[in-house]
Amino acid sequence: MRWLVDGYNVIRRSPELRAREAASLEGGRRALLHLIARARRALQDEFTVVFDGARLSGGTPPVAGRIRVVFSRPPLTADDDLMRLARQLRNGAVVVSSDRKVQDAARRAGSAVLTAEQFLEALDVPETSPGADRPDIKDDSEDEPAREKRGNPRRLSRKARQARRALGRLRQP
Repeated sequence: MRWLVDGYNVIRRSPELRAREAASLEGGRRALLHLIARARRALQDEFTVVFDGARLSGGTPPVAGRIRVVFSRPPLTADDDLMRLARQLRNGAVVVSSDRKVQDAARRAGSAVLTAEQFLEALDVPETSPGADRPDIKDDSEDEPAREKRGNPRRLSRKARQARRALGRLRQP
């Protein structure tokens, strides 16, 4: 599975990462990459982290393993690159962004979508406790209003199942 991560979007959703970014932009990027590298050890997935702006000399070094860092080139933004990559990879990708425009484009391409908050929450799960048994994680389907839908009314939508599978992969011990 291929993960496409909106770098600054995720950094700015975490108080710890945001504090590191406040000290230095490079510090925030490194902290995010180390967080992903720690999670990637348990998975055989590939991660692509996309940041806005050009890479500065001596900037974020490539992380060993299957984590690729991409910097958007003006006039394109990280959002543009994420949407392009989602269209290329289609249902083989999980897009991590809280940006509605990026989420909508990824869903249209057939990719699973997670918010930055869901991603960060899943990365913080201790390896000894599986995420499915956690009482603080609730089923989002209870919050949604009932609406007409075809098929089994108790079954989650395909998009919701994709997101749940992606979160499950991150939470695996």
